[in-house]
Amino acid sequence: MGEAQKGLLSVIEKLKGSSEQEVRILLLGLDNAGKTTILKCLASEDVSTITPTQGFNIKSVASHGMKLNLWDIGGQRKIRSFWKKYLENTDLLIYVIDSADKKRFEETGMELSELIDQEILKGVPILIFANKQDLATASPASEIAEGLNLHTYRDRVWQIQACSAVSGEGVQDGMNWICNDIVNRKK
Repeated sequence: MGEAQKGLLSVIEKLKGSSEQEVRILLLGLDNAGKTTILKCLASEDVSTITPTQGFNIKSVASHGMKLNLWDIGGQRKIRSFWKKYLENTDLLIYVIDSADKKRFEETGMELSELIDQEILKGVPILIFANKQDLATASPASEIAEGLNLHTYRDRVWQIQACSAVSGEGVQDGMNWICNDIVNRKK
């Protein structure tokens, strides 16, 4: 192998090494919103048996040449006070909402706006999964966006994505948005 080829190989190796960017993603939302199901869906794992998350789950998913480290943190009321402990170094926030649970829209909205107000999350992009769209009683994503006043979030990029974690529909679209957003921001 000539010197030129060796040189090229080392450049390719370097590029490969640098292209696998690590991204820390926090997956939050009320209990029963579908966070763990989304996590398992992304990791191509069986989503038929899921129990409430008591602490947290971590999964690393390779996507678009990036390593996404997803932290799925339990959403029961008694655990939510611990969310703040995980906010540091978050590159992106995924907030999951049960679109069919209208009774909890106000509660989920309050939790979300409290997160948005955290100084440590200032400017951190947010992807909102309007989950459980497969249920007849689900509110459309546009309606949820309006109810959450997402249009008032001017200090960050955000996206709301209708999805069904059980069927997987819409989940990949959300991940594509994340990867495109991160790539575009690095430019």
